[in-house]
Amino acid sequence: MESHTQTSTERFSKLRNLILGLQHVLAMYSGGILVPLLIGAALQFNAQQMAYLISADIFMTAVGTLFQLKGTRYTGIAMPVVIGSAVQTVSPLINIGSTLGIGAMYGATIAAGVFVFLIAGLFSRLRAFFPPVVTGSLITVIGFTLIPVGFQNWGGGDLEAKSFGSLTNLSIGLVTVLIILLFNLFAKGFAKSIAILLGIVLGTVFAGLLGQVSLQPVAEASWFHMPTPFFLATPTFHWSAMVTMMIVALTSMMESTGVYFALADLTGRKLTNEDMAKGYRAEGLAVILSGIFNTFPYSTFSQNVGVVRLSGVKTKRPIYYAVLILLLIGLLPKFGALATIIPSAVLGGAMIVLFGTIGVQGITILKQVDFDSERNLMIAGVSIGAAIGVTVYPQIFQHLPELVKLVIQNSVVITSILAVLLNIVLPGREKEVM
Repeated sequence: MESHTQTSTERFSKLRNLILGLQHVLAMYSGGILVPLLIGAALQFNAQQMAYLISADIFMTAVGTLFQLKGTRYTGIAMPVVIGSAVQTVSPLINIGSTLGIGAMYGATIAAGVFVFLIAGLFSRLRAFFPPVVTGSLITVIGFTLIPVGFQNWGGGDLEAKSFGSLTNLSIGLVTVLIILLFNLFAKGFAKSIAILLGIVLGTVFAGLLGQVSLQPVAEASWFHMPTPFFLATPTFHWSAMVTMMIVALTSMMESTGVYFALADLTGRKLTNEDMAKGYRAEGLAVILSGIFNTFPYSTFSQNVGVVRLSGVKTKRPIYYAVLILLLIGLLPKFGALATIIPSAVLGGAMIVLFGTIGVQGITILKQVDFDSERNLMIAGVSIGAAIGVTVYPQIFQHLPELVKLVIQNSVVITSILAVLLNIVLPGREKEVM
């Protein structure tokens, strides 16, 4: 009888962990597919390429998460973390892909992954170089400078199309925003944490009722496809693209640092510099593989911290189930093709909320900053102001060398450079702890 009870308990535990794993997948899924959808659409990938891109991206997300879960001597933070495509890579990768070619995106991504792996130990000892005035400015820029991309998608995506800004597109985007707002305001617990995903799904249903959804990409997609190295393009290596993505990779490392500490608080673990370095190295390996398998760079997802907090389950077991689910999804291009049927207007509505929220998170971090200090005021004002300026008028740098232009025409890069540099050179910085 005792053995039967024990077996039932084990089954219940496995079922609970499976359900929690599915919750982690749902929490990260909208953010996970958004980056490949935006970049693929901007670079005019066809339906087959998009289906592969999303499937491979989800598959490699699972592989990268495994690197983090399983701690080794050199890699893995060994906490309940999930990685996914980093939203801060959207603008620089589109810029690289449209100017130097798709192969240059993947060459720069591989270089960035190697860079992250090599500097992990050093970066783990430089926390004092990234105080709230630096990280808050950066996250604010990441969110708000992507808002125009959201508005373009809300209008239909193609600025030259006669249907751009049509009442149909505007109504689809508006309904998507309203759905997300309603779930955020009135839903509880897990339903609230996946409000963006629910908005995308229900917004697509609404668009389908208006005849704006075609299932043809799903019908044409294959049932099974193993991610293949260099399937979309062979990497090419350009210094300007590599430097750009290395700087962007530093912003992902800053973001991951915040997630590591948030999870450490939840799980009661005291993180050492070596723990942090192992987490960064795992992320670097995942980014290298994302370039090889033609997906996009990854960072640790903050959305999943919310699932850990809501569930109260602080072990890694549910994440292993999430990895299994992601691996299965990643092998099925038809599942990936489902994401490609989402109308641009739906994506635009969701992006307005998502990117706006990210920007406000940056402002929340900046609330910790003493702006009575002229030093902090200058760091935030100059770095954020320059980012907004270069977003609106990137052509201000058109007469500079191509290598320099490609690097500094990106808002995330220019904010990172200015905020970190000003924090170092302006007098009054507290002595960093090495």
